[in-house]
Amino acid sequence: MRNITYILTIVAALALSCCQTTKMSVQGTSTIPELEGKTLYLRVYTDGDLQVIDSARIQHGKFMFQGAEPDSAVMACLFLGEESLMPVVLDGSPLEIRLDQADRKVTGSELNDSLFAFIARKTALDVQLAELPGRESRMILDGMDHREIVRLLSDEAAILNSQEDALVSKFIKDNMHNCLAPGVFMIVTSNFPYPVMNPSIEEIIALGSPQFLNNAYVKDYIRMAKENMEKIRE
Repeated sequence: MRNITYILTIVAALALSCCQTTKMSVQGTSTIPELEGKTLYLRVYTDGDLQVIDSARIQHGKFMFQGAEPDSAVMACLFLGEESLMPVVLDGSPLEIRLDQADRKVTGSELNDSLFAFIARKTALDVQLAELPGRESRMILDGMDHREIVRLLSDEAAILNSQEDALVSKFIKDNMHNCLAPGVFMIVTSNFPYPVMNPSIEEIIALGSPQFLNNAYVKDYIRMAKENMEKIRE
């Protein structure tokens, strides 16, 4: 009888442990006064949309997500209402999110370090592109020929766009074995008016790993992009 009781106790303990869900450990701080008291949401792409997996309210400049940890590493998006604030890689590591007026960053894992180093490089190129119209105005005030201004700035814009395309393509190709590739692919293509195929995307897809191509967002994007390209050709 004692042996039976002992066995039943072990079985019950194992069953209980199997039912327990690992909780994420994601803490954050905010120095932005306007966010105090607001609720933040973590969303993950599921069933064709970004679904909420957890929420946290900012109180006294601090917040914490403690929902169920995803089964595998995934790139989530941090939202304030319907506004996307930043990506967050959930990979089982204890993470810290920092929301400042001048910077937004996630630390605590190599995947997040790699992602935000990439974001910093891409942001630097975006800033240079955004500065071109202001430089055009200054050149006009300096008396430069407008056709020469357009030529110079068009050449510079082409170089910057080429550098950005190369940066994005290389980052995605280098991370085909993890969640960064489909995550960044989603971030970049979400800025398009609708899913389309272009030479850069076709190159990425041609070199895509099975893990990348089987990602739910990537599969949906490829399907819709091909459908749109067919409609355009018709």
